Amino acid sequence: MLRFALPSNVEMQDATMGFLASCGLTVERSSSRSLSAPVRGVPESIALFQRSVDIPAKVEEGTADLGVVGLDRSMEDAVEGGDTVLLVDDLGFGRCELAVAVPDAWVDVSSVFDLADLSASFREKGRELRVATKYPRLVRRFLYSRGLNYFALVEAAGAVEAAPLMGYADFIADIIESGATIRENRLKTIAEGTVLSSQAVLIGNGRTLMEDSAKREAVRSVLELVEGRLRAQSFYLVTANIRGASEEEVAAAVLKEPDVSGIQGPTIARVYSKSGGEERWFAVTVGVERGKLVSAVSHLRRMGGSSITTSPIAYAFTTEPEGYRRLLAARNGGGDGGGARLARGA
Repeated sequence: MLRFALPSNVEMQDATMGFLASCGLTVERSSSRSLSAPVRGVPESIALFQRSVDIPAKVEEGTADLGVVGLDRSMEDAVEGGDTVLLVDDLGFGRCELAVAVPDAWVDVSSVFDLADLSASFREKGRELRVATKYPRLVRRFLYSRGLNYFALVEAAGAVEAAPLMGYADFIADIIESGATIRENRLKTIAEGTVLSSQAVLIGNGRTLMEDSAKREAVRSVLELVEGRLRAQSFYLVTANIRGASEEEVAAAVLKEPDVSGIQGPTIARVYSKSGGEERWFAVTVGVERGKLVSAVSHLRRMGGSSITTSPIAYAFTTEPEGYRRLLAARNGGGDGGGARLARGA
């Protein structure tokens, strides 16, 4: 049975289940207290609801085959040489930043480089700056890379924003979404202080997924649906009826505007008019990026197009899911160019 670890906290859970449903993977949870639920769309699969902080470990140990979690948490908990593979690096929701925030009263600290100078000053006075965070691994590496060599990490499990006011840390590094919470706690973000831009990702256990042929085929189906849905969200189909002497003539006119002439080119089919007559009409269909939709409509209209319609694309498939290629690369010891094991990029 293919086991999905999904976040149990309400906001992330709702976004995850909504996204999966849009991919054709409906999680049929009977109540908010249920810790498991079947997943419709892939045979023999089940969702297991877990705390987000526990999902990377569940996937790494193999008690879950797949997991939806924030990139921040998956990178913080990645095991060097482990079995976890980053399958899809952006699911399109759960966007936030892991960033440094300092007290408002630090008027002379406006960038992370000012913070580095301050840490050196503290060091000369016999003490170190204390930073409270739930992400010690990522924060330590970030601060060192910015020249901040003297500091003490204070690992926190609760409300990190309160640490400077409570006196057990001087500044913080935490997840920031709207910024309202840090402002309420008299903190401010600083320039060059973003540790990581994060979003929801799909991770998987390369060992359990590749050793079992049934799971291997099931995860391939999941990746087809997820990647196909994500790819399709950027495109629309535009169709118009256009007069012309031949398919070739109409195609040449459409292709004069390469940016709005389709992903690989237009699809053109003869229209057999109800009214008869000698005029020849052709149905022209192009797939265009969302941001170029109006330009495509205008282009077809200038060609004399009529009855122009648009429709979203449900799925857009390629020859092979990228996530499945990453699984194969991890199994065969592939490099990061193939998006192999998560820990290599952590």
